[in-house]
Amino acid sequence: MPYRISLLLFCLLINLAEAAPDSSNTEAHLVKSLQAIQNSHLDVALSEVDSLLRINPNFKLALLVKGDLLMAHAGVIDSFGSASNAPRNKIDDLRDEARVRLQRAMAQSDNKNVPRFLWKLEANQKYALVVDTSHSTLFVYENVNGEPRYITDFYITIGKQGSEKISAGDKRTPIGVYYVKSELPKKKLADMYGIGAFPLSYPNEWDRKNKRTGSGIWLHGTPKDTYSRPPRASDGCVVLANEDLSKLAPYLQVGVTPVIIANHMDWSDEHDQEEREVLFKEIEQWRKDWASRDTNAYLSHYSHKFTSEKTDYVSWAKQKQQVNSGKSWIKVNLSHISVFTYPEQPNMVVVNFEQDYSSNNLSNRMKKRQYWVKSSKGWQIIYEGAA
Repeated sequence: MPYRISLLLFCLLINLAEAAPDSSNTEAHLVKSLQAIQNSHLDVALSEVDSLLRINPNFKLALLVKGDLLMAHAGVIDSFGSASNAPRNKIDDLRDEARVRLQRAMAQSDNKNVPRFLWKLEANQKYALVVDTSHSTLFVYENVNGEPRYITDFYITIGKQGSEKISAGDKRTPIGVYYVKSELPKKKLADMYGIGAFPLSYPNEWDRKNKRTGSGIWLHGTPKDTYSRPPRASDGCVVLANEDLSKLAPYLQVGVTPVIIANHMDWSDEHDQEEREVLFKEIEQWRKDWASRDTNAYLSHYSHKFTSEKTDYVSWAKQKQQVNSGKSWIKVNLSHISVFTYPEQPNMVVVNFEQDYSSNNLSNRMKKRQYWVKSSKGWQIIYEGAA
């Protein structure tokens, strides 16, 4: 009796005939094994999955495939994970992981594209991460003169209830622009977090503005007896296999590395390049108008929906008019500028920079963050505060 794979896996395998990667990674062994199954070469499939298990003995999906193969030799199974005593929910999770891992193998050609989220990286940001929740993939990009260049990617797990976190305990992974806040070593963690954890800056300013609650969103590993988890299995964190987290760790800079979590990856095009240049000109004009002490021109860069912590536009405008009236000169310089488009908000970007301000009666230097939104009036600031 032949061992049959689900229709979805079969369709994927047809397209994977020439797309499977050659490197000896997890997806490569898994794809080769399932290809051999589809071609009724069960001995070859068993050899491939054994190779995979020698590398990752706690890889549950590979264990399921091996168990199926052994049962297929005995003629007591006819489809993927169809053993009569197998728990349905766990089998469904593993089927989902197989589907996602095969999709990842098929998407290798996308690696040369540039994600539209990374409009500009500042010099100190050596790397940037983009998480595509729909494909269970975390991409790593290197900063090459302010532009992103693909380095590698990893399979990841997100929240049990998917993405777009709204409230504490909803078991969803947030969508947005975040930063690595700190590093927690294994000795300070329970086994469920694996070899380490990197807390992220959820909730950010946009989350708080939209009254989203909760905390404790981390990048972390898996328990010692688990190689990987299904695509949706965490309480909201982004989870990697321990060996992948160890490979990822050198790319992470606490307080510096951006982690952009999106429902799906968007790739840059010519329109993005044009819009980016328009925004850069607006940022520079905002700086010039501030330095000119033309308060009305300066305030024209702010949306009437603007907030800064607990300050609204009216209060902000009144404060700036009072402050500027006491200035005889102002100088403003911006450096270390980074710009990221915001997932699921096609007309919003997050701008970070170091601001060097001086006037006749005050001087300071600070890291600042602004959210700019494009409307019928062009690009305007909807939030501003210390970074």
